[in-house]
Amino acid sequence: MNKILPFLQRHDGTITGDDRIRLFRQKPVTIWLTGLSGAGKSTLAFALERELIALGRPCYVLDGDNIRHGLTSDLGFRLEDRRENVRRVAHVARLMNDAGLIVISALISPMREDRAMAREIIGHEHFVETYLSASIDACAERDPKGLYAKARDGAIPSFTGISAPYEVPLNPDLNIDTARTTVTVSVTHLFAYLLDHCFLFDRPCISQSIP
Repeated sequence: MNKILPFLQRHDGTITGDDRIRLFRQKPVTIWLTGLSGAGKSTLAFALERELIALGRPCYVLDGDNIRHGLTSDLGFRLEDRRENVRRVAHVARLMNDAGLIVISALISPMREDRAMAREIIGHEHFVETYLSASIDACAERDPKGLYAKARDGAIPSFTGISAPYEVPLNPDLNIDTARTTVTVSVTHLFAYLLDHCFLFDRPCISQSIP
């Protein structure tokens, strides 16, 4: 336990979450993309980011590979390291949501318990678990780096889906089979979800309470 922690306290600014909602005309949300390696998480995340930015929507991608070059560069791929990786990214996503941004997280995050932890950290009302349900065969077929072949040969230890587990989401908020759906159509599905659940204010929402 951090011995300094009892002496720390939170400091609230004068700008509220509602102030940022009115400024950006959006409710902060984290779209948590989960799926096997090669399912298209990074591709879809950056495509959605590009479309949102084109519409003037403040957003940011937290990509698993990019994060491991800095924030989580000290972690490996054991289950406990993967859990800590998810925990750190979830806290960053929460901070970005607090700033009013839409966050698109692209992490394998293979364990249900870890994804549930991320939902708790970020907040249920700001968390959209999106399962990219491309099969392992489909992911292996389009794997440009040949990682699946290397993993099957034992050259890559703790590779999700081969030598490490992946727990399929039981009740994701959104399910997109990226082996059967183009990137453009997948982005359209995500936009529709954001609009239907009033995260974007491009049309009136019955539940919308911020003028």
